[in-house]
Amino acid sequence: MAKRIDLRAYQDNIASRLAAAQAGATTPALLGFESGGTHWLVDLPAAGEVLPLPPLTPVPLTRPWFAGLANVHGELESVVDFALFGGGAPTPRDAQARLLRIGAPNGANMALLVGRVHGLKHADGLFVADGGAAPAAAWCGETFADAQGQHWTRLELGRLLADPLFLDAALPAAADHRET
Repeated sequence: MAKRIDLRAYQDNIASRLAAAQAGATTPALLGFESGGTHWLVDLPAAGEVLPLPPLTPVPLTRPWFAGLANVHGELESVVDFALFGGGAPTPRDAQARLLRIGAPNGANMALLVGRVHGLKHADGLFVADGGAAPAAAWCGETFADAQGQHWTRLELGRLLADPLFLDAALPAAADHRET
């Protein structure tokens, strides 16, 4: 015989879970990732999608940090090695490397190659303002420390996507050395 369910209790349970979810929606969820030895946080709605590293096609005459093009769901994505862009060593292309699609929510086909994704982090209660040194670049936001003492820097995607250097992956033109 099937177990009887109290419909009123079931509805109350669903209503309380929805209310708790809505209350939690006011707390921004952040995606934690690691790139170039630095731990980063990015707003989850702005982060887009995280994917295992697909094959990348190199593009000639681009800056070293431009990792290439990737076919993601039938669309070409420009891929930037975020560690190299930030002045660090190249991101190892191993099993932990991921593509963080940052452009789709912002109307562009762009992705960051990052070393590792740490998953969701919640700003309330887990992180406290660190008050560390001034950010090195305009796209570096505030710095936090978690309960384990790990330092995290907030990535301001809007500022990154507006950075003129980030948008200019082409190598600077060489001087014209043709003889006349």
